[in-house]
Amino acid sequence: MFTHKRADFGDGFVFGTATASYQIEGGQTDGRGPSIWDSFSRTPGNVHNGETGEIACDHYNRWAEDLDLLREGGFDAYRFSFAWPRLIPEGTGRVNQAGIDYYDRVIDGMLARGLKPFATLYHWDLPSALQDEGGWMNRDIADWFTDYALLIHKHFGDRLHAVATINEPWCVAWLSHFWGAHAPGYRDIRATARAMHHVLLSHGRAVNALRAEGQGNLGIVVNLQKAEPATDSPEDVAANHLFDGIFNRWYLGGVTQGEYPADVVEWLGANLPDSVPGDMNTVGADLDWLGINYYSRSLMAHDPQSPYFPVKDVPGPLEKTEMGWEIYPKGLTDLVTRVANDYFKGPIYITENGMAEVRGTDDPRRIKFYDEHFAALLKAKQNGADIRGYFAWSLLDNYEWAEGYAKRFGIVDVDYRTQKRAPKQSFNAFKAMLSD
Repeated sequence: MFTHKRADFGDGFVFGTATASYQIEGGQTDGRGPSIWDSFSRTPGNVHNGETGEIACDHYNRWAEDLDLLREGGFDAYRFSFAWPRLIPEGTGRVNQAGIDYYDRVIDGMLARGLKPFATLYHWDLPSALQDEGGWMNRDIADWFTDYALLIHKHFGDRLHAVATINEPWCVAWLSHFWGAHAPGYRDIRATARAMHHVLLSHGRAVNALRAEGQGNLGIVVNLQKAEPATDSPEDVAANHLFDGIFNRWYLGGVTQGEYPADVVEWLGANLPDSVPGDMNTVGADLDWLGINYYSRSLMAHDPQSPYFPVKDVPGPLEKTEMGWEIYPKGLTDLVTRVANDYFKGPIYITENGMAEVRGTDDPRRIKFYDEHFAALLKAKQNGADIRGYFAWSLLDNYEWAEGYAKRFGIVDVDYRTQKRAPKQSFNAFKAMLSD
């Protein structure tokens, strides 16, 4: 069990779990349109065993059972995402009433169980029709996304406790357009640079439009990596600074200060859209809160074999999760303290934190992982960060993107053959702590 108590975090602190639509919902026969993850996962070589999210955890049909688990565990909130192609199958235009009805059921189900709905508008499942038009490379996506955000406000806004525009814009842009590891699978620096800007322009445009319509408690969720140089050599220090600029400083500076780091702007050069300077007031739209997803650190070294992006990640010496990621709680303290000191003085939520582990309901390493990260979080609070909540990733074992179903992050085990749920010891540890 955890060594911490709910009272350690202060009055009003929110505990929840997080999921994402494509990773758990399934339910693709209600008029939902295709997404970029449908085509990416069906392309040989992209995903472990060619697995897709067609069924996933069947949350589309089992949402009530899953919300019951949240209530049983004593959680205060549920962080979920809307599926854009379920609501607007072609990305723009015609609305799918079955999708509206589905999210009505889910949100009303949260409220009936005393759960605060923390909604994410975009968690990577872009409608395929919009990818046909260039997706995040096309500046028009700021208009498409804003119209989609306003549709959600119209139908659900009065029942949402908090709204995040984008989940992990680094993954939307760099991981998916430069490294090609996620949908749409590009490996192109010009595409990357445009996506890096357009994803934040879309965020800012949507925030301003939602606020004008009366939607409150607006934020964004950034994934941050504790980047450290592998050695003290000038080359490794420079490589680490560039990586930190692309992974952390670009998104933090953009959304909290309306300013991109000058060194990264120079590095991207003519690949960036000419519109960047005039867009920055929109990119830096006022936030009510900031979400941080944290999992691990990276040790960065100079890579002479890659002259344009001379950076490589080298293995670290610490204990690792099943993803091969180092377990480094201090990184959470360091990053949250850095954000609070240098970027954002307002409320911060840890919107994802967790680890992949071998299958089974007995998961002592995961219990230890969470407990150590609670301590790291409390240290950041002592350092002055205004931390309002923590969301464990994830409620359920689920579709782990390019890893398919091979990696399990859930505090509830899922048998993908029968869809039977089985709470793990980590779930029981949360239940015991939250009942104190």
